[in-house]
Amino acid sequence: MNTYIKPISCFCFGLLLFASCSKSFLDEEVRSDYELKPISSAGEAESSIIGLYNHLSTWYSKDDRQGWLSVWQSGTDIVWPTQPESIEVPYFEYDLLTSDDDAAYFTWQWAYEMIYNANIIIADMEDPELVIDNMTEEDKNRVNAEARFFRALSYDILGTCFGGVPLTTEPLSEPRTDYVRASLEEINTLIEEDLLFALNTLPEVDGAPAEGRVNKYVAAHLLAVAYLRMGEAAKAEEQCNLIIDSGKYSLVTERYGANSSEPGDPFSDMFIYGNQRRSQGNTEAIWVLEAENPSDVPGGMTGNPQQRRVWGGAYHNRKGMLPADSLGGRGLSRMRLNNWVLYDLYEVGDMRNSRYNIRREHWYNDPDDENYGQKVPYMGADTLFIINPYTMKWRQFDPRDTFGYGMWKDFILMRLGETYLLRAEAQLMQGKQAEAAISVNAIRERANAPLVTAADIDMDFILDERVRELVGEENRRMTLMRTGTLLERAQLNTGAPNGMQIRGLTETHLLLPIPLQEIQLNKDGTLEQNPGY
Repeated sequence: MNTYIKPISCFCFGLLLFASCSKSFLDEEVRSDYELKPISSAGEAESSIIGLYNHLSTWYSKDDRQGWLSVWQSGTDIVWPTQPESIEVPYFEYDLLTSDDDAAYFTWQWAYEMIYNANIIIADMEDPELVIDNMTEEDKNRVNAEARFFRALSYDILGTCFGGVPLTTEPLSEPRTDYVRASLEEINTLIEEDLLFALNTLPEVDGAPAEGRVNKYVAAHLLAVAYLRMGEAAKAEEQCNLIIDSGKYSLVTERYGANSSEPGDPFSDMFIYGNQRRSQGNTEAIWVLEAENPSDVPGGMTGNPQQRRVWGGAYHNRKGMLPADSLGGRGLSRMRLNNWVLYDLYEVGDMRNSRYNIRREHWYNDPDDENYGQKVPYMGADTLFIINPYTMKWRQFDPRDTFGYGMWKDFILMRLGETYLLRAEAQLMQGKQAEAAISVNAIRERANAPLVTAADIDMDFILDERVRELVGEENRRMTLMRTGTLLERAQLNTGAPNGMQIRGLTETHLLLPIPLQEIQLNKDGTLEQNPGY
């Protein structure tokens, strides 16, 4: 939703330095950048769709605020904010979260920019009088389905984070300042309509124009998540079954790909650079956002992804330690897995807690250091962010760039392990604990974790299992907001040092504040604020 206007400033140059600007020149002139030009060719349509993927990547590659990733993990049940930048501070010191919040504003703006662009594509593809060169009706429907998928994705984020929001389904031809909030039910209706269209129109997994493009199972996965949020458990289970029973995907249970001859395990193989895509052997990958090192492929990513720096340990700050691929590359550990995750969550033998997946021990690796080859003692303040245990899912190292500001590897956005957990959640909501146990055991068997029974299954167990399986991958805050469990789950986050503790968390924070800037710019309508802000 764009409600801004762009004033034209007065500048005086060169010989005009001593001249006065006329009054008419100083008058504000409102101009708009909403001029719409219809898509006229298949090439333009493809470029427009690729633009949506490009915009998607900016969510994951934002680097102007290094705490952006921590916004979605700190103040939940899994991490301590060891080196906060600033944007994430109100997300564990909740009494500081106001309608001026930068993260809430970026989320809102990012989503509505995606919706604005998707609406333009959808309108053109559905215009019966618009002739588009070299495009069949089938081509137009596929492009329409991709655009609808991204619109639904954006509205699902907005609905999860803010509740009911302004609903816009048509291209904007001029700025608007009269928005009102639609009900969450209206938002949900559009999400369902868009995703059902996408599901029934998008190609099979191997029929998409490129590997990274969405297919029908990507739409089904998102629809399952949305249905769970809507309380439509049976429909969510149906979508999960569509994916699981398709025969297109399977859990990774054997070593494969890059580094398969080196020490490791099947779970860790999925997160090694060169292993993440379906074409690289990852049979579990449903949707992967592809990224390339800009040093090798100009324009390979929209920003400098901070995942490794935020999640990885800052071991290089310890004398005698050098950044290395085996240690995951150079991290800063802006977040540290909390004691509940590190010491209470995993059973003995769980592959997801192996040394290949969570790095817990270090050895001095600088050949010039007197302690070279000796084990680094795990003690003192260093355990907070220097030699702290950390997930290796964001492991990446380029010897040409040991500082490693950016992280150059793909983003696994959806995979089959989560689909089983979504199905278990849907089954639990229907009182089908025995079936839910079967779904959970599919991934626990792969992980060599003890199998569970129906008596073990409740919502807390499934949320625990999501951490075991998806830590470092899922947006934990959105999961807990979607399930309405943020307050209870935050109780697990204990023992944090002063300055890292959660404070001020109330039911207010099950939603984010509607950005104050949007409320103020919307001068001809009323955008009601969420309660408590």
